[in-house]
Amino acid sequence: MKMTTFLTLPATSEKAMKFYETSFPKAQIKRITRYTENVPNASKEMIGKVLNGELEIQGQTIYFMDMMPEQAPQLSWAISIYTECATENELDTIFANLAKEGTVMMGPEPIMNLRKVAWVTDKFNVTWQLVWA
Repeated sequence: MKMTTFLTLPATSEKAMKFYETSFPKAQIKRITRYTENVPNASKEMIGKVLNGELEIQGQTIYFMDMMPEQAPQLSWAISIYTECATENELDTIFANLAKEGTVMMGPEPIMNLRKVAWVTDKFNVTWQLVWA
């Protein structure tokens, strides 16, 4: 069994994928399939938007899909992407990128037996827990 994160965004998937590609070390957009006129029920506003996108961050895959802004589900910090960082510098760099135009919920700071932890919701309303153990 394999579980993969799948984010449905309000017609901002490509911007988000590019943002994460520059925010995380070794991140790479692997594939983008776009809405075309041939996609059933695709509105004119969605033509060219992301039907399915695949972003790889250090061997982990995140899938993306666009929906019309008024139809897209609301994201919440109740679900977050837990990210273990290899070094303090890696955590600090990723945190700085995600915190730009985002909301810092906690940290970065040591918590219990963890050297540094941060919890941040980025400008696309995706929440990340960054941990340097």
